[in-house]
Formats: sequence, C-alpha cells, structure tokens
Amino acid sequence: MPSGINLLSIFSVATVIVHGVGILTAAHAVMVVQSSRGAIAWGISLITFPWLAIPLYLIFGHNQFQGYAKALQAASEEHHKLVSQVYSNILKFKAVLPEKFFILGKLAEKFTPLPFTTGNEVKLLINGQQTFDSMLQAIAKAQEYILLQSYIINDDRLGNEFKEALIAKAKQGVMINLLYDKIGSSKLSRDYLKSLRQHGIRVSGFGSSKSKGNRFQVNFRNHRKILIIDGQIAFMGGLNIGDEYLGENPRFGSWRDTHLKIRGAAVQCLQSVFLRDWYWVNKEALQVCWQVQESSKYNQTALILPTGPADRLDNCNLFFLNLIERSQTRLWIASPYFVPNNSILNALQLAALRGVDVRIILPNHPDHLIVYFCSFAYYNDLQEVEIKLYRYRSGFMHQKVILVDRDIAGVGTVNLDNRSFFLNFEVMTFSIDSQFIQSVENMLQSDLNVSRAIDLNTYHQKSIWFKLAAKVSRLLAPIL
Repeated sequence: MPSGINLLSIFSVATVIVHGVGILTAAHAVMVVQSSRGAIAWGISLITFPWLAIPLYLIFGHNQFQGYAKALQAASEEHHKLVSQVYSNILKFKAVLPEKFFILGKLAEKFTPLPFTTGNEVKLLINGQQTFDSMLQAIAKAQEYILLQSYIINDDRLGNEFKEALIAKAKQGVMINLLYDKIGSSKLSRDYLKSLRQHGIRVSGFGSSKSKGNRFQVNFRNHRKILIIDGQIAFMGGLNIGDEYLGENPRFGSWRDTHLKIRGAAVQCLQSVFLRDWYWVNKEALQVCWQVQESSKYNQTALILPTGPADRLDNCNLFFLNLIERSQTRLWIASPYFVPNNSILNALQLAALRGVDVRIILPNHPDHLIVYFCSFAYYNDLQEVEIKLYRYRSGFMHQKVILVDRDIAGVGTVNLDNRSFFLNFEVMTFSIDSQFIQSVENMLQSDLNVSRAIDLNTYHQKSIWFKLAAKVSRLLAPIL
C-alpha cells in the first residue's frame, strides 16, 4: 500500500510540474509565435495536453534561427574586407531598373545586399535529363573549384554518377566543397560520404541543431540547390540529386521540374549564398573567384533572392506578397504544394478580384499526403473569387515558378507553403528580361496543356471523411 501511495504521489507531483511547464511554455508561445492562430493553437495545446505538446513545441514551435543569424553577423565582421571586395565587384553590375520596377528594386535592397544585376544569361533547364546532363558536363570542365549544395542527395545510380564525377575532378586537383541538408539527406549512407572524403572532397551537413540554443530546432531545413563551377557558371532550381528526379521512381513516374543555368554577375551572387551557408557549418571562409564574367550573348537583368528563418523580417513572404500585389493582368504560379498563409491567400484573392488571370498549377498526385489533403481545404476560398486551379497530369510536378504579367518571372526553391515562406532556407532567381519571361510563359503554357482544369465545386461532393481530413490538414498548415 505505501508503495502505491508513493507512486501516486510521484505521479501527482510530476503532473503538477508538467502542467506548470505547459502554462509557462504557453506564455512563451503567446509572446513569440507570429500568427495569432498559431499562438492560440499552441497555447491551448500546451495547457490542455502538455505531455504531448511540450516536446512538439520544442521541435516545431521555434520560428527564429538565432544561431544562424549570429554566425552570419560574425562572418560579416570577421571577413569585412573580403565582403567589401565581393560586393564592390557585384555592384559594378548593379542594374538601373525601369521606373515600373523601381519600388521592387528598393524592396529587394532591403532584403538582400545582392542587387538586380546586368550582364547575365539565365537559361531554363526543363526536367531532370536536361538539367543533370548540363550539370555533369559543367563539372567535367571545372578547372579550379566546384561548390555543390543540395537538399537531398540519394545513394542511387544518379547520386553515384555525381559522386564519381566529383571524385574524378578531385583527382585532377580541383577543390570541391559539398553541402547537404542533414534532414533532407538523412538516408544518405556513411559509405557515400566516406568515399568522397577519402578523395579530398570537403563534405559538410547543414543542421539546425548545431548549437545548444538550436538543439531541438529540427524544423528548419536548408532547401537550396546550388552548383557553382569556377565562379563562372551556376545552376539552381527545384531538382535534388537522385533517380526519382529523372522519373525513375515507379511511385511518381515522370518527374516535372525546372532548373536554371546562369552566367554573369548572378553567379557571384549565388556563390555568396553558398559561402554563407558553408560558413555557418564550418566557420570557414573559402577562397574563390569573384571576377565577374559577363555573358557574351545576353545582357539579362536578374536578382538572386536568398531567404530564411534567420532574416530579420519575413523576407520571403513579403517579397511574394509584393509580386502578387503588383500583378495587373496575369499571375501564374506552379508549385508542388499549396498551403498558403492568410496574407498570401488574401493577396491572391485580391488579385483575382482586380481581374488578374490567376492560375495555380499543382500536382494531380501527392508525394506528401497531408499536404495534398490540405490543398483541398482552400477550394472554397479559390472558388469565391474565381481563381483557376489546375492539376498537372503528366507525372509528378515539383517545379517552383512564378510569372507576373509580362514583367517578371522567378524560378527557384520556394514552394507555396508556410515552410518555404518562414521555416526553410530558400533561394529564388528573378528576371525582368523579356526573352526569359517569354520562355517561362511557353513552358507554363505547355504544362497547362497537360493539366486538368479543376471544377472547385467538386469539393462539395467529397465524402465527410475526405473533408475532415482536409480541414485537419489545414490546421497543421503553420508547420507543413
């Protein structure tokens, strides 16, 4: 009997402590969580179900990545001379924007020291075969160094083709630095990494739990995909490295994605993004080429926009809001996920109400079921303002593309969801060049031709269980 009483007493004390911690954590959530809905959801959960909610809050509740921000600040101070030299080279190619882009240019300057630059060639690479062939050819021609960053690297046929290509260049004396995301590439084998390191390739994993203050912050991911060759050629976009991105995974079939091949000052801008991420992981400033090589064929104006949870403001969300709000005639967006926050959703609705041709292209089949269900919960919001929704039918669509009027187009890593806008480290390339915009329009028109226009009324015909799954998924939107 006494032992039973002791156990009961211990459980009672533990319950009081856990609920007390839950109340204190709820107060913390109210103070730091940005959205009122998110603060309310966390607060109620932490008070009502503290045993479950407290560990979840430790992992998913943080929206500030202070360790990364401090590392960037330290990098700027420690390497001030290098940074000054770098930006002075880039600023020589700073674009003088037409009047209608003046405000957009000013906004970009608030978010990044990397300006709109001239003297660029920005080329669309459509789908995996074209992208990976071009990347491997560029790697084979590298003379000085290779900087490669990817959210996912798979230990499969394509992954090993890249590994062997990198090893071959390392044997020729080319400096190679590889950065991968620890969560995105969690299945990457140790043998794969060991083989690279044995040949002198510097390999590092980006993880948000690097410091004590970020120990539980696994919610942040480095979603960027960047390849730099000798500071002269760059690649970026939506494609990770693996067989499935060539359409060789039976689950997805054909894989629809978009990447960019870039020359000119924008290469140095992308290079600086990679180097900041490398510094966060290794506290090391790499010696690279900062001499801009202008494109001999084109003079395209482009902006490299890196965003992430270390930003002082919600740069990604604010920049996309501005793009949506400036649309006058056309706003086409292709994204594998549609989980917009209220500000983005309202901006899309306002654009449609202004008479803008708003079209959103999503996959017809999911890769993440919860995110797929969540998109259906927005059908009523889209129907009310006659936003056009399309489901891509020719395989799985993973591209992240935005086209605004005939003014500007962007390609990169940002999905139309809260994770990309607030939690992930992302990067986009935007161009106001008419030829590039036309190529993006042609590409998206081809995608629309193999997409199915959705009758948004079909949502009302779904079963009660389907609607419940959609509504519950939408409740999870802040962390999807």
